Amino acid sequence: MSNERIYKMKFSKVYPLLVQKVERKGRTQAEVDEVIYWLTGYDEQTLQAQLVADADLEQFYADAPQFNINAEKITGVICGHRVENIEDPLMKKIRQLDKLVDELAKGKAMEKVLRQ
Repeated sequence: MSNERIYKMKFSKVYPLLVQKVERKGRTQAEVDEVIYWLTGYDEQTLQAQLVADADLEQFYADAPQFNINAEKITGVICGHRVENIEDPLMKKIRQLDKLVDELAKGKAMEKVLRQ
């Protein structure tokens, strides 16, 4: 899949998949939301507004109120790529969220997931 196709995916379609992934492993939607809030600076109202507006991934990350400065601490492999080596800034942000959700689904403590 080309990067452009990924960027145009609707966040409202991706979000339920993230939630399903963690719920299958006994985690919760609230925990996914907490990860999104931490990474992007969205809060409950602004996240819901993005979902209702049917924003694509490009717009979702462009509208992020405050991307967390600790996001650079997110390392490891996701989808066969080392997160810290991804050069495209938007793809890096997308994969950082993937990595956090993946860690959550694998049972990591929230403090470790959020790099605290």
